[in-house]
Amino acid sequence: MAQDEQVLVVPTRLFHEVGLFQGLSARTDAYLPRLLDPRNLSYRPRHEVETDPTYKQIIPYVVLRYDQSVFHYLRGQGAGEKRLRALRSIGVGGHINPGDGADPYRQGLLREIEEEIFLETSYRESCLGLINDDSTPVGQVHLGVVHVFDLDNPSVRRRERDLTEAGFAPIGELCQRKDEFETWSQFVLEALASDGRAHL
Repeated sequence: MAQDEQVLVVPTRLFHEVGLFQGLSARTDAYLPRLLDPRNLSYRPRHEVETDPTYKQIIPYVVLRYDQSVFHYLRGQGAGEKRLRALRSIGVGGHINPGDGADPYRQGLLREIEEEIFLETSYRESCLGLINDDSTPVGQVHLGVVHVFDLDNPSVRRRERDLTEAGFAPIGELCQRKDEFETWSQFVLEALASDGRAHL
């Protein structure tokens, strides 16, 4: 982590005002207009807010789905968030920085995808919901926005070397191994499995 990295945050107080939840909430219409309102956002030093639960760092979390399978990987030892190393994930994404331009959330989302993977297929995008996990120190200072990319082909390769053991697997199979995954991925796997499309 760069000592002077600035990351996009929203006051945790505002999140609680809209409605505190644990796990995944599909109420994007209630949360996103307020949480992504530029008047409520600021950039703060990452090394400070990583241990300051009065702020939530906004993280786009992109799930790459092809038919009934999703892209997943193991976070290597060089992964940026050391508290998540050696855990599996189905989310591609990361922090939003000041250099992400006039529409920082959207441009940051696309930048993170480009940095982490080669996405070599067309897709349809939807927003599944928001993730909050106050049961862990890392979860207490982050808030995820889950985007699902439904791919026309499973043409995804890792670009970031710390995304190891990467590939596609059936959602139902990954649900049976969910203890290997970070909590955010566990929440999303449960949601994807419950939509009736997932099976072994």
